[in-house]
Amino acid sequence: SIKRKIEAIGIPLKDWDINIYRGVLTGCNEAFIISGEKREEILQNCATEDEKKRTAELIRPILRGRDIKRYGYVWADLWLINTHNGIKGKMPPIDINDYPTIKQHLDCYWDKISNRDDKGVTPYNLRNCAYLDDFFKPKICWKAVGRNLTFAIVEAGTFLTAPASFIQAGQYNEYIMAFLCSSVGKYFIYQNSDTTGAGDIMLNIQSLIKFPIPICEAEIQPLSELVKQQSLDYSSDRQQLINLWLYKSYGFNSAEIEAIENC
Repeated sequence: SIKRKIEAIGIPLKDWDINIYRGVLTGCNEAFIISGEKREEILQNCATEDEKKRTAELIRPILRGRDIKRYGYVWADLWLINTHNGIKGKMPPIDINDYPTIKQHLDCYWDKISNRDDKGVTPYNLRNCAYLDDFFKPKICWKAVGRNLTFAIVEAGTFLTAPASFIQAGQYNEYIMAFLCSSVGKYFIYQNSDTTGAGDIMLNIQSLIKFPIPICEAEIQPLSELVKQQSLDYSSDRQQLINLWLYKSYGFNSAEIEAIENC
């Protein structure tokens, strides 16, 4: 009855007008993902202020799946050297010769970056990423494997490593987050995802896009505000309010609610 009500009321995420993608694949994380200390070293070695400014813009903060927590994240001061491969018809690939200090750093890993599969027009470039623009928008991120489900809104300009994935849903970001972080979300995801031998949930995109979430325009704003407050200051009372709100949305009875909460 729970499954029937969720599917009757909700619309699977795959049918929403949103974007769902996995994080970045570099093919050589040790070369392209650097510490804050290494970033500062690269910037200090720039010959001019113009080069330093351009180089700083190219190096973007990045999160790993393990950094994503429930309603938030803990950044490990890691940075992506975003020598992207361009977007056809919109922007050209990064020319490494415009970034000599980054080239100097990547040359230290030449044997590895030149032989990797995930590369662009040159070994210095990352592989094609048609959704590059979506990393420069707020998004819902989650880790791919874990005992606990974790979703967080991540600000524009912060990247994410694969296999962690993200949803870019514009005005619906917080609204969808309300469902993903709820008891209903936990119940549905646990029932419809594969697990590892150790019992961890394997939450890939193919599993998540099955989740039916109702679109109720009147509830988007108030639910979104609750999620924003929850992200700033987690409260178990506020989470229970969100859960009760969603139970009502799906029309669950007391027996169904008990089954969901005992999942």
